[in-house]
Amino acid sequence: MKKIIGFVLILSAPFTSKAQDWHVGGILGISNYSGDLSEKRIDFRYTRPMVGIMVKRDINRFLTLRAGFSYGNIAGADSTNRDTSLMARNLSFRSNIWEGQLGAELNILDIDDKGYTPYVFAGVSLFSFYPWAKDAAGNKVPLRRLSTEGQGMPQYPERGNQYALHQVSIPFGAGFKYLFTDRWTIGIEVGLRATFTDYLDDVSTTYIDQNTLLAERGQQAVDMAYRGDEVTKLFPGTYPLDGTQRGSAKYKDWYVFSGLTFMYRLGGSDGLKKTNFSRCFKM
Repeated sequence: MKKIIGFVLILSAPFTSKAQDWHVGGILGISNYSGDLSEKRIDFRYTRPMVGIMVKRDINRFLTLRAGFSYGNIAGADSTNRDTSLMARNLSFRSNIWEGQLGAELNILDIDDKGYTPYVFAGVSLFSFYPWAKDAAGNKVPLRRLSTEGQGMPQYPERGNQYALHQVSIPFGAGFKYLFTDRWTIGIEVGLRATFTDYLDDVSTTYIDQNTLLAERGQQAVDMAYRGDEVTKLFPGTYPLDGTQRGSAKYKDWYVFSGLTFMYRLGGSDGLKKTNFSRCFKM
């Protein structure tokens, strides 16, 4: 019973707190991806923009609750890998990422005392994605519906249904924030997102039989499942046999949101620390 009461008090605390404990603002930065189409852990050549809004509430000097909504874009392509086997596969993808998250920050220092603090954070998020690629003619092709690895086909029951486009991830990372004025806090943050899917890039396991894919999903699915025939000047363009390795299911895909943060403190001025910056302009 004591645990239940304590949990209820934590949930109700934001609604009984002083207004000056609340902060609103956002993050502006970059997004990256790590998965089967990235030869390196993260290929910064495929860095894309991201933007987000955030609301924070200080529980005490060292604990801050946070909620936010972010949008970013991730991408990857075999054409820029150095491994010739990956170059011969010649796959690529892009995807928009929409994310809503809840979490907490652990502030290492008292920012109202020091004027700055490093912090770490963790939480949980719900995100959506939809990988797509351009075909040889430059047309945008959504990939999930093509079942390029046999998802949802009766001939490959071990592949299960088509992957869900709305999934849960675990955001965590670190940052640094500085009390710029009495009201404004600016900072920088790097946030990793561990997902529970291996299909951010539509690549995970093995090729399936070409004729089966053709019969079930059509020629476009065959064309997008294996694209080595588009680079025949460098590599032979024969569709791989059923069961040939296409990706690796050993590790799940990740995405990363990093950027500059800016937060505005709400409420009256009572109790707000006068920063060094504000003192410089005091008459």
